[in-house]
Amino acid sequence: MQKPLPITADRTVARRSNAAGAGATYAALDLGTNNCRLLVARRAPQAGQRSFTVIDAFSRIVRLGEGLAASGKLCEAAMARTIGALKICARKISVHRVSGARYVATEACRRADNCAEFLIRVREETGLDLEIISTDEEARLVVAGCAPLLDRCVPHALVFDIGGGSTELAWLRLNGDAEPEILDSLSLPHGVVTLSDRYGGCDVAPATYTAMVDEVHAAIRVVEGRHGICRHIAAGAVQMLGSSGTVTTLAAVHLALPRYSRSRVDGTSLSFEELRCASRHLAAQSHGERVRHPCIGMERADLVLAGCAILEAICLLWPVGRLRVADRGIREGILLGLVNR
Repeated sequence: MQKPLPITADRTVARRSNAAGAGATYAALDLGTNNCRLLVARRAPQAGQRSFTVIDAFSRIVRLGEGLAASGKLCEAAMARTIGALKICARKISVHRVSGARYVATEACRRADNCAEFLIRVREETGLDLEIISTDEEARLVVAGCAPLLDRCVPHALVFDIGGGSTELAWLRLNGDAEPEILDSLSLPHGVVTLSDRYGGCDVAPATYTAMVDEVHAAIRVVEGRHGICRHIAAGAVQMLGSSGTVTTLAAVHLALPRYSRSRVDGTSLSFEELRCASRHLAAQSHGERVRHPCIGMERADLVLAGCAILEAICLLWPVGRLRVADRGIREGILLGLVNR
């Protein structure tokens, strides 16, 4: 396994109170279609360094977007699950006496007809003010959070985040140590929840899997048409980085981990052939076998194949050959923005 690049944002979780005299403490919350995630971090003591140390973290699958595609609304059960998770986040934020924070919501809240009522309810029951961010801002935060894993010697990068309700794709230009420049971004209404809702996720026939790949492949061709990315790939001038539960799960499967380990997964590099083998391995399993997999479990067993299909479509269109895996994204992007304000 390739060793991860040095990580500017040290995410080692060490639960402790905000000691007097320590750096300012910040919180970043990302409420997606499938997950509710929180990081609490302290600015690193080195003056001028773009870094932070995570002191607490929380992640829970809430499936906020359950049934959204069919009804256009957030259902009561999904809202109740999500508010329960947000109450835990609010308690953690209070305990650490956070001095700066940003709490964002993405695709499910962008699409739901009853989102305004949900946000009011969240504010009343948890005290948290959620900010619904645009797809452009979502892509920017993903890129900012993953930037430490990009190879600055390669002039271009494709960065993507396969979410629950959408997939964010960014085409970047890199110039030394300067911030990556986003030349284009695309938000696809294809995520692991939305595709699984339409195609099924428990028992996925080969023809169904192929249909998912074809649908996503057709949707992302617009970016290729605008930029001719394949020409840059042929010249060896493109790297690819993926930030999502799909790519981290496939990395864990490839590594045959007995349980998920972020330190083993974040920053590792897999060939497209290794990714395909891991995907095919999961596709050949029954739903029950995926449930019993230590790096998947009940909550992701019916979603992971849709993620594999999205990833396969990206790899088919843009044959970079290798993918760097990032167990980081929006929250890290938020924190870097907060600590460097």
